[in-house]
Amino acid sequence: MEKDLLELKQKTNDPNIWENLEAKTLFQNIKIVEKKIADFHRIKQSLSDLKEFYAFAVDENDQQTIIQLVEDSNQLLKDSTEVRYLNLMNGEADQNNAFVEIHAGAGGTESQDWAEMLQRMYVRWAESKTYRVSLLQESRGEEAGIKSSTIKISGDFTYGWLKRESGIHRLVRISPFDSNKRRHTSFASIWVYPEIDEKIEIDINETDLRIDTYRASGAGGQHVNKTDSAVRITHIPTKVVVQCQNDRSQHKNKSNAMAMLKSRLYELELQKRKEEENKIHSEKKDIGWGHQIRSYVLHPYKLIKDLRTNHESSNVNDILNGDIDKFLETALYQTKDKK
Repeated sequence: MEKDLLELKQKTNDPNIWENLEAKTLFQNIKIVEKKIADFHRIKQSLSDLKEFYAFAVDENDQQTIIQLVEDSNQLLKDSTEVRYLNLMNGEADQNNAFVEIHAGAGGTESQDWAEMLQRMYVRWAESKTYRVSLLQESRGEEAGIKSSTIKISGDFTYGWLKRESGIHRLVRISPFDSNKRRHTSFASIWVYPEIDEKIEIDINETDLRIDTYRASGAGGQHVNKTDSAVRITHIPTKVVVQCQNDRSQHKNKSNAMAMLKSRLYELELQKRKEEENKIHSEKKDIGWGHQIRSYVLHPYKLIKDLRTNHESSNVNDILNGDIDKFLETALYQTKDKK
């Protein structure tokens, strides 16, 4: 990594760098590599300190210190594991914030409740990482759950962590809405795409846009604002539609919707690149809307299984409460092995 940092810093010696649109990207990359190097040396030093303190505690038969050092070593192992995974995130937008779109499948209330359970899972995961979560759009179900929603999760490498969550998620359970207590299967789709920052250029012709305003609605369909503050933008050439209603200001909602549109178009462009590189055949099944990526069985047994990596867990309550790190880590390693 030190060699990579040296090469990046040598590029800053170019006297014309500030005339280059990629200057900001260069300095951001330098910052990322510097952090990775600092993390490596921090963990290396902490490990050395732990070994020294442990040897001293054993010589002194200091059981209390030994117990504390065991706890410290477990935390260091957790920190080093996270750093190792971050080093695998080298995609152009991996370090960016992420949008997570959730859509209930066919099945009415059952699927809508499942979609809300998934939204809660990702929100809880983000909160455990101290990431910031914003609800940008939500369409509530008539009885329970949500028909669709878009949340934005802000934090370092959010997209890198979540990008392989896109696809169909399947739930099998005894329905809480069925008086006969029958087993039901529900589906919901997840699409994760990165927030596009200034270093990635996406050209949008305003003549290609149709912008509609409407009144934002809350639970039960009632209007939460007396003005047409909600914004829906349609990109006519691609038929991509985004909408935002979380703010009372139409201007802010339009700005957020444009950011979402840029991110969606960027994601489409990435897919085109993959097709051109003949990689789409192996990766399309992982990101396609029609592909089931994970099964959540709550009855007759409890098991959550990723159908791409075969990673599975019976700790269904913890996972649905946001403890999805093992699934994300396993998917990340699989991505690395495919390269």
